[in-house]
Amino acid sequence: MFRISKKPIVFPKNILVNIKGKKIFFQKDKLKIVHVVHNSITPILINENEILLKLNNNFLKNKKYIGTARSIIFNIIQGIIYGFTKKLLIIGVGYKAFIENNILNLSLGFSHIIKYIIPLNIDIYCPNSNEIIVKSWDKQLVGCIAAKIRSFRVPEHYKKGKGIRYWNEKVRIKEHKKKISK
Repeated sequence: MFRISKKPIVFPKNILVNIKGKKIFFQKDKLKIVHVVHNSITPILINENEILLKLNNNFLKNKKYIGTARSIIFNIIQGIIYGFTKKLLIIGVGYKAFIENNILNLSLGFSHIIKYIIPLNIDIYCPNSNEIIVKSWDKQLVGCIAAKIRSFRVPEHYKKGKGIRYWNEKVRIKEHKKKISK
């Protein structure tokens, strides 16, 4: 990761970036993001559209933070430009999802409907009753929310594969344990 951190992070002109000490401020239209880097790293703004990260000291234990910091800053910029999405599929008879008053309602074969309150920085869409699209600028938050929604009904391996799965996830159906008769 240390070799990756030597590359500058290039961002487009329509994103405003300000650096004050250990804080990096990103702004595009109404979106404002603040990221604080580790104490051993100093961010430097060069050429008005590049960020370069430098280590304060070259101790071996501090080199591990600079690659992670560069990846996080790069993902913030990519999220501001393009955004991140995860698509979930609901498979099963009678399983469905719908949104009412900023609450995701999931009918997953239980005796009750699961209600999930949508967080502030996340957009969740249901184009039809069997699809859920999670979208935001924050890559980590999109992954966490998608995993949380998937955890309400994980795909079953021993039946028909019913449950919530990611768009490109392949569920291998296993054979049941056979009863031996005497």
